[in-house]
Amino acid sequence: MRLFFLLILITPLIKVNAQIESTIEIFDITTNERTVVVKENYYLEAPNWSKDGKYLVYNSEGNLFKLDLATKEKKIIFTDFADKINNDHGISPDGSLLVISHFDQPNTSDINWETSKIYILPITGGSPKLIPTEGPSFWHGWSPDGETLAFVGARNGDLDIYSIDIKGGKERRLTSADGLDDGPDYSHDGKYIYYNSFQSGKMEIWRMNADGSNHMQLTDDKYSNWFPHPSPEGNGFVYLAYLEDQGSNHPAMKKVALRYYNLEDKSIRTLCEFTGGQGTINVPSWSPSGDKFAFVSY
Repeated sequence: MRLFFLLILITPLIKVNAQIESTIEIFDITTNERTVVVKENYYLEAPNWSKDGKYLVYNSEGNLFKLDLATKEKKIIFTDFADKINNDHGISPDGSLLVISHFDQPNTSDINWETSKIYILPITGGSPKLIPTEGPSFWHGWSPDGETLAFVGARNGDLDIYSIDIKGGKERRLTSADGLDDGPDYSHDGKYIYYNSFQSGKMEIWRMNADGSNHMQLTDDKYSNWFPHPSPEGNGFVYLAYLEDQGSNHPAMKKVALRYYNLEDKSIRTLCEFTGGQGTINVPSWSPSGDKFAFVSY
């Protein structure tokens, strides 16, 4: 498991050849239409949608970028010493801050996944401030009230979900079952955390109360299901499904689908299929209006 995480998390930091084409796309949940935003011949990953709806934030080769949706202009976001940012980053509920997961290894180009730490900085860029967790830690969710972060932490060989106050303090362990727990994201009202877990012996989508109680499995099918992201209105969530079982892994460059789980009637529909996986939709990417979300295909 340690080797697996090392491989998948250093991918965006390595310059790749022109045979790799990354496409940032927007999916309209009401019309089922896909719109291409930008294509590049290197890895782009994990788009976040700004709170004013005007731009996307994504990572590539250890840096964060801002992509203007109207002009398609791309600008690097200044992150000072943090030049090994991985694909677990996001925007605060009020739109004023960025959270990043950064491999804290100064003066070296080598990457060790165990050095990942969580930092906060202004949305316009600046010097990141450390959120003190035991580490290694990878951010995934921000509570709607802006007070709490949900993240994945490796502690004593186990990868589980934790939360911590934005101002710091003691981290709180929310999962403890056997198998990998990953991808926590808060519901629109902050009552629940949706996540993916291998505790059933297969990767499925689960839900728990925000305090870590009442764990409930939601999906049970032939796919490997990852990274649930609840819609802003709370009607359902979009998630990544590998068409072939990947065990507890989530590699890149695989046949995948984006699927939508309707919380009102428990129905699931496939939105689109393409080549993707790691980097496609690791983090929250819904538009503020809740009718679109951004993702990456390869």
